[in-house]
Amino acid sequence: MAADTMTADAVLWIELLLRQFPELLAELAPAYRSPSAPRAIPARAHRAPAGPTRAEREEALRAEQAHGLTPSGARTSPPRLHVSDAVRDITDGVIELDEAVHDRLRLPRPRREQVPGRLLRVAGLLDRAAGDDVLLAHVRDEVRRMARRCTRALGGAEPVVRVSGRCPWCDSVSLRAFPARRAVLCVNPACRCADRACDCRTDPAHRHAWGEGAWERLAAESGADPAELTASTADTARREGSR
Repeated sequence: MAADTMTADAVLWIELLLRQFPELLAELAPAYRSPSAPRAIPARAHRAPAGPTRAEREEALRAEQAHGLTPSGARTSPPRLHVSDAVRDITDGVIELDEAVHDRLRLPRPRREQVPGRLLRVAGLLDRAAGDDVLLAHVRDEVRRMARRCTRALGGAEPVVRVSGRCPWCDSVSLRAFPARRAVLCVNPACRCADRACDCRTDPAHRHAWGEGAWERLAAESGADPAELTASTADTARREGSR
């Protein structure tokens, strides 16, 4: 049962990373063009002045005097190092994870592939990895780490929806639905479940989670409304998908 839960958790993180990594690449795309590269100018078009206009200089002076700020304008954009670093970290991490899974399962070295292809390949091997608790935990932890870094680099926070009811384990009103994971977690840092195989007992960063298949039981034990869980998750998922 613990392996099934860990596998489902890994799949959810992989799905989130598959959705968000292309957005991260799109954020980085403008930085690929060198700021010093000359722009193509039509033959009959008038060239823009080399420096700021008088009005722009006066605006800059007023802004600096009032707030110590430099106003935005046609300046060279600063490099988006946090995005670039995240792309590099996630790309390297996915490659290493793909190779580690193949090595642990005694499979041939994986062929070269882009990040989405490698993630799908890892997801396709989760059933075989389920027999190795160490490997499965490593996959889950790595894709979770990379998905969270991707979310942070995009400037957003993982969506959270408060749900009614009390946690069956700690009796606090700390149940939260995480639509991106299709799961409900208890966010009480002191909460520990009775399942000895659950990482919430040993990892301070881990929280006990209930996947969609366990929501009916969770509702019965916590007093939450199953319809509320489903509706709030679907609503937030639609908002995320239209972002």
